[in-house]
Amino acid sequence: MRALIQRVKQASVSVNNDVVGSIDQGLLVLLGVQKGDDQAKVTKLLEKVLKYRIFADAEDKMNLSLRDINGGLLVVSQFTLAADTQKGLRPSFSSAAPPVEGENLYNYFVEQATNLHPAVATGRFGANMQVSLVNDGPVTFLLEV
Repeated sequence: MRALIQRVKQASVSVNNDVVGSIDQGLLVLLGVQKGDDQAKVTKLLEKVLKYRIFADAEDKMNLSLRDINGGLLVVSQFTLAADTQKGLRPSFSSAAPPVEGENLYNYFVEQATNLHPAVATGRFGANMQVSLVNDGPVTFLLEV
């Protein structure tokens, strides 16, 4: 399971020109589910996302987490994060979870995030989405479990 996290001043996701999720300061999480991922991996990755210290403290050091700043969390499914790009000039998606399994684990991630964090917004699984963001820094990390 992979999460590309971006520290943002604001972010939103639209489907068919309708905004379906948006946040102000916080994290945009692009979530990729791979074969073999399970609820235990979701729990571990979500805990890391919520506690990852990438926001500035009073001394301008990355010491604060999303929880510390009470920021927003925008979760967007991103199938392409599961791609194998090691060979050739075309990505292989053989390591991606099947769509039903991927959707179930994405929904579980969102459900658990909503239970643990007060400000959660989402995209729409499997939809053609347009993501807009103002990356703060820029600060972007790839988290894997």
